[in-house]
Amino acid sequence: MITVEQIKQLASSQFNRIRLIRQHLHKNPELSFKEYQTQAYVIDRLQEIGITQITKLADTGVVAIIEGINPEKKTIALRADMDALPIVEQNKTSYTSIHPGVMHACGHDVHTANLLGTACILFELKGEFEGRIKLVFQPGEEKLPGGASIMIKEGVLENPQVNSMIGLHVMPLLPVGTVGFRKGLYMASTDELYITIKGKGGHGAMPHLNVDPVLIAAHLITGLQQIVSRNANPIVPSVLSFGKVIANGATNVIPEQVQLEGTFRTLDEPWRAKAHENMIKLATAIVEGMGGTIEFEIRKGYPFLYNNEHVTMHAQQAAKEYLGDDKVVDLDIWMAAEDFAFYSQQVPATFYRLGTRNESKGIVSSVHTPTFDIDEDALEIGIGLTSWIAIQELQR
Repeated sequence: MITVEQIKQLASSQFNRIRLIRQHLHKNPELSFKEYQTQAYVIDRLQEIGITQITKLADTGVVAIIEGINPEKKTIALRADMDALPIVEQNKTSYTSIHPGVMHACGHDVHTANLLGTACILFELKGEFEGRIKLVFQPGEEKLPGGASIMIKEGVLENPQVNSMIGLHVMPLLPVGTVGFRKGLYMASTDELYITIKGKGGHGAMPHLNVDPVLIAAHLITGLQQIVSRNANPIVPSVLSFGKVIANGATNVIPEQVQLEGTFRTLDEPWRAKAHENMIKLATAIVEGMGGTIEFEIRKGYPFLYNNEHVTMHAQQAAKEYLGDDKVVDLDIWMAAEDFAFYSQQVPATFYRLGTRNESKGIVSSVHTPTFDIDEDALEIGIGLTSWIAIQELQR
């Protein structure tokens, strides 16, 4: 019978190896759907472990299988994403990105290294557990349509069919040594909004001769807020934000058009669809009522992420066994989005958080920032805990 102490000893023995793997990945980041070198690196590491059942999926993705005793009994999947972000890194370390303008600022290097470390442990223990483990190294989490949706279309959850799935994500809000879980609704759906307002440009001193798209855009941004404040059920979390406004006029020039880009997020699919209709209807009325024309594109993104109650409960209990009750926290709803949500809509799944913060070392930066980094002690915790959760889920 596999024990916590046995897993911890294996995690400790693999720590330095996985730390160097993480640093290599951090130093050599690749953008979404361009992870060709990362893919080759992952395959090389899997082969070094001794894993032979390896296939490529979604162009730059990798799927590998570890079979234990009686593999037909049950199949679980463990997932890591591999892509980086278009951010100029400001950290000064031995593993700072060598690709200008590309950085692992969301911890996907950690996730990939964590899954490789987990693979090392589980491969060594394959003669001691029943079932099959599918290792999913996924591309393109940061970019629509999301690598998860492509992996699913290409059969990642089939042949063999996956019974349940587990993923993790770094969380710099949690101190290293702790992890977080939440049952049920956890992360929001996400849709991208692209709006072009066309008017009639001209001299700023003669507004009566123009149709000012800047003024229309101001009314539109303000007006659309009522979609959340007056149309959404107050108990359903919803967010509507605009982060990009382009109006290429001048101090005395009213431009011909204004472009807006934003995001809409919620945790209810029927309301999500209704909100799309309401946004287009209201935006059209505002813009046309002020004399302009509008093009409104909504690019539907990831669904909400749902953590299966049973899988999450058992994973959380496994974490308490591995780390102690005081190191396992309950998470709040998180209005960020994750394409792991696609998996959670298809199979019982759980997505938990790995603490990486260490204020004494100055490691406090949030994800998606140029100074993001982790306390690498989290790697030893991650590979051990993921292995223990996987073992417990196979036995459940």
